[in-house]
Amino acid sequence: MYVPKQLFFTKGVGTHREKLTSFELALRDAKIACYNLVRVSSIFPPGCQEIPIEKGLPQLSPGQIVHVVMSESATAEPNRLIAASVGVAIPRDRSLFGYLSEHHAYGQTAKAAADYAEDLAAEMLATVLGVEFNPDSSWDEKREIWKIADVIYKTKEVTQTAVGNKDGLWSTVVAAAVLLP
Repeated sequence: MYVPKQLFFTKGVGTHREKLTSFELALRDAKIACYNLVRVSSIFPPGCQEIPIEKGLPQLSPGQIVHVVMSESATAEPNRLIAASVGVAIPRDRSLFGYLSEHHAYGQTAKAAADYAEDLAAEMLATVLGVEFNPDSSWDEKREIWKIADVIYKTKEVTQTAVGNKDGLWSTVVAAAVLLP
């Protein structure tokens, strides 16, 4: 049974006349282009430890199949704002699983995309842990309820934004949580 024990977060941006190449360049910027990436759903494994990218990359080999929770967004529209974000919510009881969320958007600032992804992961975790709250409440109101309930240990996000190239080249952004054995 394979359950990831560690993960790291990364992000990147790429621009090129070809959409696929702009995606490749975004993966290079994120330092994960040389792996065979397999997208998985959004569960933060029980007991999983976040490590810095500098400690995670040496554990991987080029060509290796690597599981990721990844968000991406691309545009060839000049000056169009794009965002890709991955949020995480980790339970206080580390024997339980948490949530990772992927969010991608057009016209959203880095802060708005980051807040949305982090809020989405926290909402998913709170609902599975039985915390009652109004989903239409503001992020700050929900955060207070979760603090009082004392079931969420930590939330965070990684977000990459870019503005579409002025000459109409493809721009791609990626944000990812990279899962390690």
